[in-house]
Amino acid sequence: MSLFKRANSYVNPYKGTFSLAIVNNFLYAIFNVVALGFMMPILAILFDEKREKIISEPNFSGKFVDLKDYISDFSSYQLQELNQKFGDQDTLLISCVLFLVAFLLRNVFSFLSEYYLIDLRSGVTRDFRKQIHEKILELPTSYFSEKKKGDFITRFSNDVGEIEGSILNSLVEFIRSPIMILVSLTSLFFLNYQLTLFTLIVFPIMGTLISLIGKSLKKYAGKAQSELSGIISYFEESLSFNKIIKIFNAEEQISNRFNSSLDRFRMLTQKVLKRKALASPTSEFLGGITIALLVYFGGTLSLQGNGLKGSEFIMYISLFYTMLDPIKKLAKSISDVQKGEVSAQRVFDVLDTIPDIKDKPNALAVQEFQQEITFKNITFSYEEKNVLQDFSLTIPKGKTVALVGQSGSGKSTLANLITRFYDVDQGEILLDGINIKDIKIKDYRSLFGMVTQESILFNDTVFNNIALGIKNPTSEAVEHAAKVANADEFIQQLPEKYQTNIGESGGKLSGGQRQRLSIARAVMKNPPIMVLDEATSALDTESERLVQDALDHMLENRTSLVIAHRLSTIKKADVIVVMEQGKMIEQGTHTELMNKNGKYAKLVELQGFE
Repeated sequence: MSLFKRANSYVNPYKGTFSLAIVNNFLYAIFNVVALGFMMPILAILFDEKREKIISEPNFSGKFVDLKDYISDFSSYQLQELNQKFGDQDTLLISCVLFLVAFLLRNVFSFLSEYYLIDLRSGVTRDFRKQIHEKILELPTSYFSEKKKGDFITRFSNDVGEIEGSILNSLVEFIRSPIMILVSLTSLFFLNYQLTLFTLIVFPIMGTLISLIGKSLKKYAGKAQSELSGIISYFEESLSFNKIIKIFNAEEQISNRFNSSLDRFRMLTQKVLKRKALASPTSEFLGGITIALLVYFGGTLSLQGNGLKGSEFIMYISLFYTMLDPIKKLAKSISDVQKGEVSAQRVFDVLDTIPDIKDKPNALAVQEFQQEITFKNITFSYEEKNVLQDFSLTIPKGKTVALVGQSGSGKSTLANLITRFYDVDQGEILLDGINIKDIKIKDYRSLFGMVTQESILFNDTVFNNIALGIKNPTSEAVEHAAKVANADEFIQQLPEKYQTNIGESGGKLSGGQRQRLSIARAVMKNPPIMVLDEATSALDTESERLVQDALDHMLENRTSLVIAHRLSTIKKADVIVVMEQGKMIEQGTHTELMNKNGKYAKLVELQGFE
């Protein structure tokens, strides 16, 4: 299926309003011709055209070839009757009123066609953005570690907007313009088929030229959209890393990088817009050529006695000119589709991504954790670099296992693997003897809670952040979780207490307060297994004391995997695993490892505690 067809398949849920839009477009086209038709008697009177008197009202023979003569004789007869009854001036007035009525109806139907398309366009845009957001929630964490955040924002905003502005608008014109062209062309054939056949010669030439412009436009549009993704990524980094940029006096370096990308985008955009701008004047010029040839050929026919009367010829030119506008719009739409397909491709690239971490067809439903979690001979690599090699570890139920070691030793990777944010390359992770790949992902993750070094909070209220993922949470349960996390005291001092909005990423709170909210969220979920990834390493001493106290309360009688930078926080762990370059080099309690006087003892000595 082509990108254009696929993008327009999103119109299917809105067939009702789309059909109404088509009907109103058809009526608009008809009344456009009717309005011009009412100008003919006006012009006939003004030009004082003498017509042969028709004795009786004409009857239609039913044959298509006689339709034009019937319409001409019928209108002449009605005009003749009006003249006899009211005179030329009143006939002129009646014709002007009828023209205005037809013109009003033409514009009413034009408005209605646009009105019904609003529901379609806004609905399709919403559906695209909804699907992209749902896809982002579906895709595994590993997918986003390889992508730029700005690129996703561009696809979500600019690319979807481009689909609406280019492809959906083009769909409208692919419906409206052919109707206008068909109705106008039919009327032109009725007026003079010889002249109309002559005018059709230029149309294929026009279409060919516009098509060539469209192909070059598509090429540069794709490059421009990719460059825009980079610009948004750089801009997002300037917002997020403002402190670092300033402290390292890197404003000029960051500015140069951003401005270079901006200049490249400008150059590509200019090429796109110049080619897009060329489409309209080209079609206008070709239309001018057609009208010039039309006047010449029509005049030649009239001089030979086979042409149109003055009023009919003006009517013919007017009809033909009104047909040029939909032809021009149709040609422009072809160019827009070329440009819009680039954005459609970028959107569908996301929507078509198949998650590499997903439920098997016969995945098991697991509701509880009973015995142990086992890492069995696992190997994991990232970008062809081994992070873990033949690693094995058992975490019994109710025990706290701590992981320590230098940065890059594989500690956080184990946290990502046990929560199935990533899948192992070799070996297996077992929950109560079942490979976690055989368990439904939602069921498996429902057994886990997580507190990371970076407090991940939403731009929402304190209440909603603590109750994240909980259906129908109660105030009592939320407040209890906050008290366990030593958070209730500072929450009570906030302007609206639990209904206070904490800002983007919890920016209105201190680091210790944000971390205690993260712990309260984990307490609220009350999972049997907890993963702590350096949960206190970014805190000051006072905040660490409060957070550590909250963690101790939370971890009571709970299975936990703790990644620690500050070794004093894991002194009470049941098992401490010392890691180096993806391998376990020591294992035991704090006392046992100190007695070995190995790697762990040296780390403790460096941090200055026993």
